[in-house]
This record gives sequence, structure tokens and C-alpha cells, in this order.
Amino acid sequence: MDATQQSWKLVSLSPLPGWALILLCAALVAGVVLACIGLWREPDPRRRALLWGLRVLAGLCALFFLLEPALRNLQVARAKNRVAVLVDRSASMNFPVEPNGPTRSSQVADALGAFAPQFEAMKDRYAFDVFGFDPELAPVTADSVRNTAPRAGRTDLLAALRALKAGDSSSSSRKLAGVMLLSDGADNVDLSSGLSPRTRAALEELGVPVSTFLVGQEGLKDIAIDQIKVDDFAFVRNSVTAEVELKGRGFKGETVSVVLKPEGRVVATQQVRFTSNEDSQTVAFTFTPDQTGRFVYTVSTPVFPDEAVPENNTRSFALKVIRDRMRVLLVSGRPSWDERFLRGLLKQDPNVELISFYILRNTGDNTGTVNDDRELSLIPFPMDEIFREKLDTFDVVLFLNFGYTEPGLSIATYERNLKDYISKGGALAVVGGDRSFGDSRFSFTVLAEALPVEAAGASDGQSFKARLTQDGQRHPVTALGTGSTSAEAAWNSLPAIPGFNLTRAKPGAVVLLDHPFTNAAGQSAPVLALWEYGRGRSMTLMTDASWYWAFTSHVGGAPSRHYERFWGNALRWLVRDPDLTTLQVQADPPSVEPGRPVGVGIVARLPDYQPAAAAEVTVELVAAEDGKVVGSQKVTAGPDGAAHVEFPPPPPGAYLLRAQAAKGGKALGSGQDALAVRAVGSELADAHVGSSLMNDIAKATGGKAFTLPSDTSLSSVPFLEPPLVEVGRSKDQPLWDRWYWLLTLVMIVGLEWGLRRRFGYV
Repeated sequence: MDATQQSWKLVSLSPLPGWALILLCAALVAGVVLACIGLWREPDPRRRALLWGLRVLAGLCALFFLLEPALRNLQVARAKNRVAVLVDRSASMNFPVEPNGPTRSSQVADALGAFAPQFEAMKDRYAFDVFGFDPELAPVTADSVRNTAPRAGRTDLLAALRALKAGDSSSSSRKLAGVMLLSDGADNVDLSSGLSPRTRAALEELGVPVSTFLVGQEGLKDIAIDQIKVDDFAFVRNSVTAEVELKGRGFKGETVSVVLKPEGRVVATQQVRFTSNEDSQTVAFTFTPDQTGRFVYTVSTPVFPDEAVPENNTRSFALKVIRDRMRVLLVSGRPSWDERFLRGLLKQDPNVELISFYILRNTGDNTGTVNDDRELSLIPFPMDEIFREKLDTFDVVLFLNFGYTEPGLSIATYERNLKDYISKGGALAVVGGDRSFGDSRFSFTVLAEALPVEAAGASDGQSFKARLTQDGQRHPVTALGTGSTSAEAAWNSLPAIPGFNLTRAKPGAVVLLDHPFTNAAGQSAPVLALWEYGRGRSMTLMTDASWYWAFTSHVGGAPSRHYERFWGNALRWLVRDPDLTTLQVQADPPSVEPGRPVGVGIVARLPDYQPAAAAEVTVELVAAEDGKVVGSQKVTAGPDGAAHVEFPPPPPGAYLLRAQAAKGGKALGSGQDALAVRAVGSELADAHVGSSLMNDIAKATGGKAFTLPSDTSLSSVPFLEPPLVEVGRSKDQPLWDRWYWLLTLVMIVGLEWGLRRRFGYV
């Protein structure tokens, strides 16, 4: 508060109450008016004006004595109000003011230094408090602004002003007289789209002028992927569209390439042309996921010279692909019990959409009909439509005892299509029989490259029991055990099957079942083998007698359903059902903001899907672009088989999580997930300067808009005037009780009376 000073104030000392004074004043005015009206007939205007003036003066003198005026001597002081200086500490203040220039935050620090002497000169009337908001308010200085990089993940100007007003309401002294807002105006919360009626009303409720000081320059060159609109999940083999919103500043007339890459593979490129220097374009990428699971996609544009923020040219997103229904194509070489059992099993599964064909006879069969050509089949086999046009719509292709050389039945023309289908993520299962593998007159040439086995001779018709291998004991396809029953015991309980196709496994193939006494190439001949081919999977079963395994369904009075479980496991493995894995890995969350750690949830299970307590799990964080291991951690699973690890914040980009689990020296399985680490948050996605918003804020609150660094004078900044506060004692000096005032009244009345007599009114 300023030093005390003397102040004089005119007051009334009349003892009458206010209402009485008002009535007496009204009566006095009425009397003067009536007295003046009585002189209206005076013909001489000068006499009339003279008498009117005397009567009005007499009325004023009477009013003077009625109010009893006095001078009050006061000791007063002007209260010191406060001015809040708000400094934007959001991350966008790290952007340069101009290409290769200082940062916006540095320019604010310079402005605070220029303001300091002016703050000192005005300290008798205002206290200047400097706060940074990120978004909470905290005191800052010019040095701290210069030496500490702003880091807030959003710019919320309205919240900062509201917080300032809330603090002012709770304070009993030094009311807020004004606000100086130093910011780039890049609000991305309530004011991101400018002032609405609601936000304008909220600003007006502040009740103080907010003067804005804009930091930064318009015209910075920058391309930013503002956001990507895409669903959190998609259905496998169904198209999904990702809409990419692209902002270009300073690129009028430029054409820019936008690239979509899932885990480092370029799948689509589009060209965008900006029509103005402040332009927004939307690019739609439509693609079809071919596998289930979580995958990470990256959208990117080239980085041009002099771009303000090169980091916002890339943005990644995670997409979870789930399965609606499994679409299976079953092609059987002839009607058989194996075909009947398998087709019946697939038809009754509500999760399977089955398309099946089987060959009744070939062209060499003698039917005894008059016209063999017309009786060849019920409908033509639509090979071209299936294997050329619709192949990618199937999740699994299943050949059962299928191999023909006839032109109308041979798939030789479509083998490359099938091979490419598997390589790109499809699934193929080939079941043996007398028309498969080495027993067929037709042998796959191109498609054979995608199969895990190759023919090794004629079929063996001797009955045998398939034997579970070491790999089969822990593989989900052959996991038939339930409860206390092991997988090996379950397979030993199955009946013998009458013969198989003799093949040998290729290097890299995984043999789950083999022959107990027949060898091929010096090793036990495989009965069930599978492998990964490209991004897809293929499986071979060297017998068409798996339907024998259905006979044990009701042995002992209780169904075991080994046959149904085997084929269910096989199909789920072929389509990469995530629930079938014994090690589940999940990123938590799948989309990570910059600077945040990566959390990973793990669930390890034994081959019988019981919790793998105390399992040792190794988790690697791998860059999807080049396969480089960014981090690796080991953890021991708890009693429920669950564990959690956390990686330090990795650089922005697309990542894969790969895990391996083991217990007691035996491998339990592997798992994988994907995640995206954003290059920049919403705060750094755009380097624009909100000049219009800053102008609107100043206008709505009664402040003024300025631009740094040119406007650093406080002479024209509007602040509310500090109020005068009475301090000490006051002393009244009456004015009405002086003798000369009474003499003046008598003289006026006497002069008026004398003139009236002279003019002949009395």
C-alpha cells in the first residue's frame, strides 16, 4: 500500500434522515419553480430574467443551509493490486521463432528481462507475480524460463486463467487488476477451435483485462500428421480404412508422398498436393489384414529442409485384428469316411464358415451312363473363381486326398497362387490318401515348396499307432490332454490307423507325430508335420484315416472328443489364434505417448494350459523397422503364471514384443505383440501460432493484444485502478455556519424584494 496522503471530501452534516432531506429538497425545488411561473407575465424579458435568477439563487442558498455542507479531511492511501504474468510452459514453446532462430521460450525470457525495470517503476501501485503454467501454476523467473526447457504435453490457456482467478477469489488482499499472457496461442484443449459462446462467457467472467503477448512468427514451414482415424480393432480378411489428416504450412503447390508401412513393409503410397500455405488434407488408406493379432502400422512423409518439427512427419498406430468366423475351403479328392467326418465336424462348428467341394469321379471312371460328360458332376468345379479370384478370402485351405492330372480337375495352373497365398499369411493343410503325395499321378511342383514334407515312396498299408514326438508333447496342435491326463497318454489311447503316406521331413519342419517303426531318410517317417512359410503356415497329415480317432469319443461312458479337439487345435494354430499359445504377451498400453515407459503383461502356461508358476520368461523389445533389439528383460512368473515387465521409454517408432518362456530347462513356447510409440504428442503435432486466438482473448476480456519482441512497453497495457482506502482519523470542517453565507442569503432575498416593489409587483 502506498504512503498515506491528505484528501478532502465534501459531506453533509444535516441531522435529518435521507428520506426527509429528499422530501424537503423536492418541496424547495417546487417552490422555486412556482415562484418563477408567477413571473411569466412580465413583459420585459430582462426584468423577468433578473427576477428568475434572484429566486433561483435564493433557493440554492436555502438548499445550502438545509444540507449543512462540510469539508471532511481524510487520511487515505491507494491499495496495491496485483498483476499476474502468465508464461506458457508447454512443449510447443520449444519451437523456433523463425527457421534457425531462438526458441519461443527464449523470446519470452528476453521479454521478462525487458519488463523487469517497468515492473520496478510501477511497484507503488501494482505487485507483479510471474507464473508459468504447465498446466499447473508455479512461480518462474526470466532465468528459469531461459534455462529450463518447457515440457507440458498440452496448452490449456483457459484452465490457466481460471486457476489464476480461483486463487484471486480465495485471497483477501491485493485483488487481481490484470493479466499479461505470454504464449504462442497454440491451444489444443478448450480453445483449440477458437472462442465459442461458452468459452467467451468464461473469459468474460474473469472480470479483469487479459492482455496477450504473442510469441513466434507465422509462416514456419512444417508438415504434420495431425491424427489418424482408425478403429481400435479390425476383422481378419476384411478391409479397414485409416484416415490420415495431414497439415501443411508453407508448402503451397508442393506434392508430398504419404507412405503406409506395417512393421517396416511398404504396402501403400499416396500423393497429396497442398493448395495453400495453410492447408489440411485427408488421405485414406484401405487395406486388408490377413492375420489375427496386434500389428503396428506407421504413416510417414518425407522431411523437407527448414521444417520446424521433423518429428511430426511420422506417426504409428496399433491395430488389433480379430476373427469373426473362420472361413475354410475344403477340397476332397473323393467321397470317403475321412471327408464325411471332417466335413460334418466343420459344418457343426458355429465359428466356421465352410465352403466344400469333393470329386465324385474323374473322367476315366466308367459310370455306364449314356452321356458320361453330362453325368460327370453335379456342378462344375469353379477352380478359376476359387483359386484366382476368391483365394484371399479364405482363412484356411484344406486339401483332403486331392491330386488329379485331368485338365478339368488339376490345380497345376493355380499352384503359384496358392504358394503366394501362404507366403502372404494364408494357411494350407494337406491330408494324405491314395491320391496324395507319392501315390498320386500328379505331384505338386511349385506348391511343394510351401509344404513341410516331400514324398519318399509308396504308401505303407500296415496298421500302426501314431507316436507323439518331443515337439508334439508341448505343441498346442497335439495338446489333447485334460486335467491329470497328459498329451502322451491321450495319444496312446487312440486306436491304430490303417496305413499312411511315406514322406520325409524338410529341414526346418516340426514333426509332431511320427511312425513307430518305419523310417525315411534315416529318421522316423513323419505322420503330422508343420512349419512356418513366409508369413503363413502349412500342415501335412500323412493319412486319411484320422476319423478312426473319433471312435474313442464314448469309451468308458464319457466323451473324450480327441478327434474334435485335434482338428480344432490344428485349425486354430493354422490361423494363429492368440488363445492357443502357451505364452501370451500384451503391451500395456499398445499406443505409448512419447517419454512414457513400455509396460508388458505376460501369462505363461504349461502344455496342458495350466498356469506355469515360476516359469522363466525373456522379453525383448524389437524395432519393427530393422529388427534391432532395443531392450531385453527376464522375469519369473508368479503362481498364476502371470508377470509384468517395464521397459524404459524407447525412441519413437513401431516395435514388436517377443517373448520366450521355459521351466525346468524345457521350452514352453513363445509369444508376440506389437506397440506404437508416438514421435510427438498432440502438443508438438503442429507448429502453428494462434495469433487470432490471442487477439480474441484480449478483445473478450477488455485487454489489448501485443506481439513480442516489438511490444515490450507496459505504458498502454490496461490494468484496473487500485482503490483508495481510508486510513487513520477524519476531521469535518462545516461550511454552512459562516456568517457571510447567511448575509448572502439575506441580501439576495432583500434585493429580490426591493426589485419587485420597484417593478410594481407589491
